[in-house]
Amino acid sequence: MYYSGIEQFSDYKVPGMKHEDFHPYESNGGSIVAIAGDNFAVVAADSRLSSGYSIHTRNQNKLFQLSSNAVLASTGCWCDTLALTALVKARMQMYEHTHSKTMSTDALAQMLSILMYNRRFFPYYVSNIVAGLNSKGKGVVYSYDPIGHFEKSNCRAGGSAGTLLQPVLDNQIELKNIKPDNVDFPKDLTIERAIAIASDAFISATERDIYTGDSVQINIITKNNIEVKELQLRKD
Repeated sequence: MYYSGIEQFSDYKVPGMKHEDFHPYESNGGSIVAIAGDNFAVVAADSRLSSGYSIHTRNQNKLFQLSSNAVLASTGCWCDTLALTALVKARMQMYEHTHSKTMSTDALAQMLSILMYNRRFFPYYVSNIVAGLNSKGKGVVYSYDPIGHFEKSNCRAGGSAGTLLQPVLDNQIELKNIKPDNVDFPKDLTIERAIAIASDAFISATERDIYTGDSVQINIITKNNIEVKELQLRKD
């Protein structure tokens, strides 16, 4: 028998420090795709917003139009997406009030990189792609890692099904691992073909990724306007 201490009281708990796990991030799923052409850019994102096996909504737009020729596609932790896009819009308004002109797509891509790098020690848990037209009217696509490093490319995919979508773009847009001499490929990338490739990629990814589905919203960016289209996907 113990006459001192708490050993004689097996159910007695000593008050004091208690360790609690902290999980600030949660992935809400979703996938994004962007393709750049000679005088256009196509960016698409699915509309499913989920957590684990629960679907919060089937109609969430993940494309944010920031100017007349630039769109930000963002997915991942949805609260971080909303916080980041709100900050980007505020900075763009500040720039417009200061310089009396709209920020260019290239400047927007650089600013987003800086904003994300400022949070490098507690980064935004998002996958971002900026698509639009540069000052010469040529389509551009910028993709980002979580701490703000960005890369300019012709096509890029991200989100929960990014690893399923990117190989399709590499094969059909970049013509990697393919012999064009043996296949009748169009020489020029048209808007119609870019939309078809993005649509087919999402249809395929939906069969394998439960966090991608319901519908795809597609923005076609040209010098005249930004056209919006929608493609229905499987609901389960």
